[in-house]
Amino acid sequence: MAPHFSMPLVMIPLLVLIVWRRVRTQFGVQPIRRRRMSLRIAIFSVLGVLSAAFALRYPTMLEGLVGGLVVGAGLGLLGLRLTRFHVDAVKGDCYVPNPYIGALVTILLLTRLLWRFAMLSPQLQDASGMTPPVHGPAIGQSPLTFAMFGLFVGYYICYFAGLLIHHQRLLRARPEQPV
Repeated sequence: MAPHFSMPLVMIPLLVLIVWRRVRTQFGVQPIRRRRMSLRIAIFSVLGVLSAAFALRYPTMLEGLVGGLVVGAGLGLLGLRLTRFHVDAVKGDCYVPNPYIGALVTILLLTRLLWRFAMLSPQLQDASGMTPPVHGPAIGQSPLTFAMFGLFVGYYICYFAGLLIHHQRLLRARPEQPV
C-alpha cells in the first residue's frame, strides 16, 4: 500500500474517536473532575501559546487567533451561564453543559479543518500520486483556520476555568466538606 494511503487509514479512525469523545461530553450529566479540567486548561493554554508563537511571523494569522480567542472566551462565559449544576448521589458534584454551544464550537473547528484539507489536498499530490514537499500554504496557514482554532481554545479555557471557579464556590458554601 502506498504511504500516502496508509496515513488516512490510521488518522481518520483516531480523529473520529477523539471527536466522538469530545462531543459525548457535551450531552447529559457530567461529573466535575478537577484534575482533568486543570490538565485540559494547561494543554489548551500551551497549544494557544505555541500557535501564537507561530503566528507572530504572520500578522493576519495572529489577528485571526486573537479574534477567535476573544469570541471563544465570550462563548465560554455564555456557556457557563447556560450550564446547570447539581449534586448527584453517585457521581457527586455534577454539571449539565449546554449541548449546543460546545458542539457548535467543535463542529466549526472540524468543518474548517476538513474544508482546508480538502482545498489543499490536490496541491499536495503530484501526477505520480506521490506526496511532494509542501510549497505554499500549509493546512494551518490561514487566518480563518487560526480564528476557528482560537475560538476552540478560548471557549474551552474559559469554560473549564469557570467550572472550576464555580465548583470552588460550591465547596466553600458547604463548610462540612473539606475543600
